[in-house]
Amino acid sequence: MTMLRTASALALLVLSAPALAAGVKGDPVAGAEKAKTCASCHGATGNESLDDTYPKIAGQYPEYLAKALHDYKSGERENAIMAGFAAGLSDEDIDDLAAFFSTTGKATCTT
Repeated sequence: MTMLRTASALALLVLSAPALAAGVKGDPVAGAEKAKTCASCHGATGNESLDDTYPKIAGQYPEYLAKALHDYKSGERENAIMAGFAAGLSDEDIDDLAAFFSTTGKATCTT
């Protein structure tokens, strides 16, 4: 039984290592639910934009994604569409979205 507990603890540590190493603060599972609004422009995983004017955000560093959302919210970064969406986000929402999109795959372009 002790060996099973040790194996389970080790598996949990290995699975969470990428998130810990990247400094991810948010919950990617909660972020997936919150990202449904984002899907209309960025795609379900952030990598399927139907319009080239919308950046592909999948696989970006979570710190970058969180900063971008905070900057849209504060007005430091200007985009009328994103400012409207970011205005209603809490710090937790931003962290969750950043955690989700940072784990969804590689971005193919950035803006």
